[in-house]
Amino acid sequence: MELSSADKYEPVIGLEIHAELATHSKMFCRCKNDSSEERPNTNICPVCLAHPGTLPVANQDAVRKVVAVGLALDARVPDTSKFDRKNYFYPDQPKGYQISQYDEPLVANGLIVVPSGKQVRITRVHLEEDTGSLTHDRAGNTLVDFNRAGVPLMELVTEPDMRSAKDAREAAEELQLIFQYTGASYARMQKGEMRVEANVSVRLKGTEKFGTKVEIKNINSFKFAEKAIEYEIERQIQLIESGGEVRQETRGWDEAKQKTVLQRVKESAHDYRYFPEPDLPPLNVVTIREELKHRLPELPAQKRERFLREYGLDNEAVEFFVRNIAIAGFYEKAVSELGEWLSSSGHDSKGAYKLLRNYMLSDLSRALDDKDILFDDMKCTPENFAELISLIADKKISSRGAKDILLTMVSVGGDPSDIARDLDVFQSSDAGELEGTIKKVLEENPSAITEYKAGKQNALQFLVGQAMKASKGKGNPETIRDLLLQMLS
Repeated sequence: MELSSADKYEPVIGLEIHAELATHSKMFCRCKNDSSEERPNTNICPVCLAHPGTLPVANQDAVRKVVAVGLALDARVPDTSKFDRKNYFYPDQPKGYQISQYDEPLVANGLIVVPSGKQVRITRVHLEEDTGSLTHDRAGNTLVDFNRAGVPLMELVTEPDMRSAKDAREAAEELQLIFQYTGASYARMQKGEMRVEANVSVRLKGTEKFGTKVEIKNINSFKFAEKAIEYEIERQIQLIESGGEVRQETRGWDEAKQKTVLQRVKESAHDYRYFPEPDLPPLNVVTIREELKHRLPELPAQKRERFLREYGLDNEAVEFFVRNIAIAGFYEKAVSELGEWLSSSGHDSKGAYKLLRNYMLSDLSRALDDKDILFDDMKCTPENFAELISLIADKKISSRGAKDILLTMVSVGGDPSDIARDLDVFQSSDAGELEGTIKKVLEENPSAITEYKAGKQNALQFLVGQAMKASKGKGNPETIRDLLLQMLS
């Protein structure tokens, strides 16, 4: 379907985000909470399978993690909260109901500010148990895996404050970071630990009344979320412009067809018949809340401000480090090590720190890709990485040599000076060693000499390149350039 946009309409978008909590055990039993478990029905017990006579016991760690998220969102965490029964039947819900929270959630009325400055209000964050998972085989059978059943699940609901797919993606990405920084959830979308749902409607610009909303369910990547919302906005606009009406319905994102597809029509709100969970007492969270107030870690917004202030990084680098917690820690240790070398060497600190930034953002990533190694599995230490940068800044090795050294450092580790000797990539600045090489280059390239003397500066660069090639990359390019100028004059 060819879609067109219309400037007279305004999108209205709200998000519902589910994140599995990073606890050791499930929400109401001692079964292991392990999203990487591939053997079906392994982490199960009579409690999470809802056998008769079993009783739930609330996981305090799960409660603490949701409260931490609430404090990070500057939200209201009430003194008391409670669990409720949400009644519905589905094959992967063992009890035939879900223990969730209804009118007294753990968190309410929060706020996030995304890097672009957009503010998004948080309506609530509540705690519940996840369902199992279904697999449909080729024979048409449906298989149920209860490993995920009972896993603590945090559901966050925003106000409809976003006005573009980009706004929604940025808000979801910032919330993922908050979940990760607080330790509440690993929130790895590729593992199903975080899922995004978007409520999308459109209205004429300047009007206050909301249009009919459509819910896009279970999106498993930020890229897909943005594309799905963009498509849905245009679909609704085209439908209205052609004289049709938007129905309240649930849709999914079909990546192969690049479109949202109908899943079911919502004629009315479902009655889940909520009532207080009789098997669990109300929660008193005062002690947990007051304790966590003083133990919150540095949050994404605080890290952005600190990295800008302390390291003078550009926005691209700051955002890279904020989104990669482990890499940011590595960078800070490398900065500290490099600072010690700079204080004793007298070198230009600005140039060295810029080198460190560039190698962290590009060369290190390329070396890891070349060796097919994850950052967490590499052998290079921050101390050795800082030493590599010092060797480059000190012009003891070329950028080409540095790349070769780095490949060894990430795969097997080691001191970069030792590796440079093994690879024979140390550069020479000894004029006596280089003079013979340069004289030979001049003898072999008389036309380049003529062009240089005729005022063509490119000829000098050509001769530098030929001398570097003749020295097998071991000649210091600045020393070679200076010697060439002396001989040519």
